[in-house]
Parts: sequence; structure tokens; C-alpha cells
Amino acid sequence: MRKFIYAVIFMLAVFTTTAQSEFSHPGIFVGNVVEDLDKSVKFYTEVIGMIKTGEFSVPAAKCKELGLTDKYDLNVTVLKLEDSPNATEGKLMSVGTKSKHPKQKWMTDDTGMQYTTILVKHLDPFIERCKKHNVKILSDTPSKLAENRFFILVQDPDGTFIELIGPR
Repeated sequence: MRKFIYAVIFMLAVFTTTAQSEFSHPGIFVGNVVEDLDKSVKFYTEVIGMIKTGEFSVPAAKCKELGLTDKYDLNVTVLKLEDSPNATEGKLMSVGTKSKHPKQKWMTDDTGMQYTTILVKHLDPFIERCKKHNVKILSDTPSKLAENRFFILVQDPDGTFIELIGPR
């Protein structure tokens, strides 16, 4: 019996060691350059319901060294769906420049990252906040995906699509 227990412990140790991820965090942190930082922070906190969890700045010289910008300081606002260490971070930043591409009407109007999907516990509060803040819901309101699973589509102030999916 003792040999069996040692064998199980050995197998678990080998499996745990070989199955470990090469990543130090389970989430992805997404940065979004926006035209108007205050307007975007307001949208993501008051309409989407994200929480502002921090801010940081990167001076222009460091930005150039890192290959981020050629001449701009970056002031970054960090948002999360919940204030927990493993929550994915959304980082908003602005350098005061206008977008060089038109606001998309459809996800297929441009290439690159076009949308974010957020799974919610209940869709109705999001619909109410969209109405309160005059945010247009682009999908049929709400569109049924499956039994008690619904979908709405909105755009942030810069045109990034936000899918909200959950029960009603």
C-alpha cells in the first residue's frame, strides 16, 4: 500500500510539474488608445460597470526606449471588471490625438482587434445604463442566443464594439 501511495504522489508531482503554464498570470491585459480619456473612462465605469483600479504614467523617453511612442508621455488608467488580482485589466490611454480611421459601423469595417466580449450575470442593468447614458444598442434588444442567454452590442466612444452576454 505504501508503494502505491508513493507512486500516486510521484505521478501527481510529475503531472503538476509538466502541466504548468509558462505564463505568470492567467489573464490578458489589453491597452486601448482613445481620443478622450475622461469620456472613455466614464463610459467604461458608468455604462459597462468596470472599476478603476489604478493609474500610472510612462515618460516620453521611456516610451521611446520601450518602442511604445516616438514623443508622447503615456498616462494610463487601469480598469477591471472586479477588483481582484487575477482579473483581466483594461488599460486606457490618450495622447490627445484624433483617430486616423473612421468609426466602424460593422466589425468587418477594419482589421485588428475590433471587439470585447463581457459575460454578465444579468443583462438588464446594462440595458438600463445604456438607456440612461444614451448609448445606442446596435443589436436587436436583446438578441436571444440560447435558453436564458441573451446578447447586446454597443460601441465605446472610439468605436470599439462591446458584446454583453448573459441571462435576463
